[in-house]
Amino acid sequence: MPILSPSFTKKTLRSAVLTVAAAATVVVMAGCAGSSAPSTDEGEAADFGDLSIQLSWIKNAEFAGEFFADSEGYFTDAGFDKVTLTAGPSATESLVLAGTADVGLTNAISVAPVILEEDAPLKIIGTTYQKNPFTILSLADGGNITTPADLVGKKIGVQAGPNETLFDALLAVNDIDPASVTKVPVEYDPSVLTTGEVDGFLAYVTNESIIVESEGFTPTNLLFAENGLPFVAESFVVTQDSIDNDREKLKAFLYAEILGWKDALADAAGGAALAVDTYGKDLELDLAKETKQAEAQNELLIQTDETEANGLFTISDDLIAANLETLAAAGYDITADQLFDLSLLDEVYEEHPELLE
Repeated sequence: MPILSPSFTKKTLRSAVLTVAAAATVVVMAGCAGSSAPSTDEGEAADFGDLSIQLSWIKNAEFAGEFFADSEGYFTDAGFDKVTLTAGPSATESLVLAGTADVGLTNAISVAPVILEEDAPLKIIGTTYQKNPFTILSLADGGNITTPADLVGKKIGVQAGPNETLFDALLAVNDIDPASVTKVPVEYDPSVLTTGEVDGFLAYVTNESIIVESEGFTPTNLLFAENGLPFVAESFVVTQDSIDNDREKLKAFLYAEILGWKDALADAAGGAALAVDTYGKDLELDLAKETKQAEAQNELLIQTDETEANGLFTISDDLIAANLETLAAAGYDITADQLFDLSLLDEVYEEHPELLE
C-alpha cells in the first residue's frame, strides 16, 4: 500500500502525521487564500442546484473531506444549493446509474465488472485513496494470516456484494482454489473474529483493524494492495451522461472536494470531530478511534509522491496501468478509456492552479 508494516509503530505514524499535518496547514491556508470559486463564462456565480453523494460506508472519519467541504461552505461557494451525503454501504453503481446519486464513492474493482457485464455507462473521474485499504484481518494468536497461502483451510468472514467480488479476486490473483477456503457470510462487525467464529475477516486496515486493536487484540493484516490487488478506492464514479451534459457541475464538485480534503489532511483531529459530533453523531462513534483512522488514511492512503506532484484525486498513468493489470488478473479485461475519465480533474487544476499549492 504501503500500509502499517510490523515495524511501523503507532509512535512513528503519529509523529509522521503530525509533521505532515503541520506543514499542510500552512500550505492550505496559503492556497485557499487565493482560491476563487467556479463561475459562469460571464463571471457570475454558478448555480448547479442540488448535489447528491452516495458514500461507501457509514458517516465516520473516512469521509472527513466531504464533511469539511460541506461544513466550511465549499460546496455552497462552488454553486450548490443543497448537498446530500447518503451513508452506505449500498449498491453504489446502481444508484448512480438510476440517477439517485450524482456521484458515488466506490473502487475500481467494483466498477469494472458493472461496466463490462452490464454495459453500464460509468466512469471514475478521480480517487481519494491512491492505495486501497482492504485487508484480510486476523489475530496474531489466532488465524495469523500473513500470506495468501495462509488462507487455505481457513474460515474467512466475507460481506455480501462488492466485498465478495474483492475476495474472489484476491483468491484468483494468488492462484488460491476457492474450494480450499471456507467463505463465511458475515456483516461488518469484526466481533465474529474476536469470538473465534472465523479465522479471518475482510476489513479496512484503517477501520476494523483499529477497532480490534483497541479491544486488546494484536491484529495481523494481509493487505490486498501488497498481495496482487493494487487498485484505487474511494473513487468518484459518475455516468457518461453527466460527464457529457453536467460537466461544469462535476468540476464544481471536484473543486469543492479538493478544498475539503486539503482541510482534512491538515486537521485529522478536526475531521474526526466532525464525524463524531456532527455527521455521525447518531452512531456514537469513538473520537480516539476516529482520530486514529483519519491520521492513518491521510498518511497511508491519500498522500503519495504522485499526489504531491499532480494534486489530490489524480491517478497517474503508472497507477492506471497497475489497476488494469489487477483487474485483468481478476478476470476483468477493461481499458483505461472504458474505466477512467480524468479530463475533468485536469481542467479543474488548469483553471485553479492554486489548488496545487
